[in-house]
Amino acid sequence: MPPLELSRRQERRVKQDRLAAVRTGAGGAPLLLTSHEAISWYLDGIRTHVSLAGPAVLAVRVDDDGDALFVAANEADRLIAEELEPGDAQRLVRVPWQVSPAAAAADASRVALIAEADVAAQLRAARAALLSGEVQRYRDLGTDVAEVLTDVAATLAPSTSERDASAALAAGLSARRIDPLVVLVAGASRVLFRHPLPTDAALGGRAMLVVCGRRHGLIANATRWVGHPGVDDERILDVEAAFFAATRPGGLLDEAFAAGCAGYLAACFAADEWRNHHQGGPTGYAGRDPRATGDNGDVIRENHAFAWNPSAPGAKVEDTVLVTSRGIDVLTADPRWPAVIRGGLARPLARPYGR
Repeated sequence: MPPLELSRRQERRVKQDRLAAVRTGAGGAPLLLTSHEAISWYLDGIRTHVSLAGPAVLAVRVDDDGDALFVAANEADRLIAEELEPGDAQRLVRVPWQVSPAAAAADASRVALIAEADVAAQLRAARAALLSGEVQRYRDLGTDVAEVLTDVAATLAPSTSERDASAALAAGLSARRIDPLVVLVAGASRVLFRHPLPTDAALGGRAMLVVCGRRHGLIANATRWVGHPGVDDERILDVEAAFFAATRPGGLLDEAFAAGCAGYLAACFAADEWRNHHQGGPTGYAGRDPRATGDNGDVIRENHAFAWNPSAPGAKVEDTVLVTSRGIDVLTADPRWPAVIRGGLARPLARPYGR
């Protein structure tokens, strides 16, 4: 039976307790949250941006006697009306638009604040174990992202341009209230590029679609192929299976990373293929939280979101999953997409055009 979903107030209380432990471990001073991932996680998934490429429009000072939200004055009314919980508005400090909210929070404090950079690993650990409400919001997001990929793929043809495919993906995400953080498209002439920003090139006989979409602060990452199958499509699934098999609550991220990287040789790729592109890692309120490198030191938690990203020239697989004591739970799944079973999981294959 799934756990009962916590109310937003109960979620906030749990997160306050987690941050209290972080503060105690760092000496007990107030903590200043400034990043999109930390603020959105703490404030129930609010949208913290105006420009996706810009800094957050607010900073949060967390202290024993409660929180203070330092908000750019020109954004405050909108955040109160559309993003913040009612109680948050009572602790809001308006900051002139020309002053950084983080700087204003530091100036207003009587003591030196703990910066995010000082407790980065501890904050990742605080975010890692998703609460029941977050899990449900993530499931809904994952379903929507997967359905957008399927719906758009059904409209594509070899003559479709990469830009038109990208536009359709972004429109589909936006229609479901999902912010398109990343949309990549590679047609047959560009499938060797692993981060292919879309161009005017036609998709041709085989194309890769990649999206990262954010809603309620959570980010779902997924990759799909359309057109004819690639020669390494199923072998790359064997590499992903090695990552999944090693990703278990209580284990170490570095050990899961090493096991997945070893999977390249086991699947008859070059042993050092993993060096040619990042392999993904934990996700959630950041696209990768953190990107796995082999020397992160993080512990894998129950209800920890992951998006491993194994790839080889012309081959790649990526989905957002939840790691639980019962195994891997794929969040970005759509039963309409053709799949094969690997390690007990349905994994995506290339989807022929016109289907």
